Amino acid sequence: MRAANRIAPESYQLDFDNLPGSELRRAPDGWHAIVPLGGTKHRLWLRELPASGYAVVVDLPLDADFELRLGAARRFWLALERRALGEPPLALPALKRRRLILALRAVDGWQEGNSYRQIAQGLFGSHRLAERAWKTDDLRSRTIRLVKLGRRLIRLRWRALLDKRSGRDDK
Repeated sequence: MRAANRIAPESYQLDFDNLPGSELRRAPDGWHAIVPLGGTKHRLWLRELPASGYAVVVDLPLDADFELRLGAARRFWLALERRALGEPPLALPALKRRRLILALRAVDGWQEGNSYRQIAQGLFGSHRLAERAWKTDDLRSRTIRLVKLGRRLIRLRWRALLDKRSGRDDK
């Protein structure tokens, strides 16, 4: 963010020195502010502190993180507008979160030396495997895919958990 050369409308005026609950710190690269607004904490960086009452401008570089930065800027604007912010940018949908939990549990079992059948029994319950042909069981394939996903997560050092840009499945 940077200071604009015009006065802001009243609802957009930010007095960084007097924002309730905010933190403002000077650093060698500029000013760092943590502004609680709209039920969340917004982290802002400003090269120079704008004068009280002046508008601020958001500069977004066109890089690999543009979409994430754009979402953060939009959430800050929504907070200024006193509108609902929606889901946090790094929130995982419930199904994806469940799948990642299963993958981590599956790879834990695999690293302990358990067979895919034992892992499937631990994940889905032995009652679901009781009278099925294991070689053609869909739970066998699902368990193998979950172990592969868990191994990939470990190999990528868990970055894939938070990276919404990668739309890859567990291949």
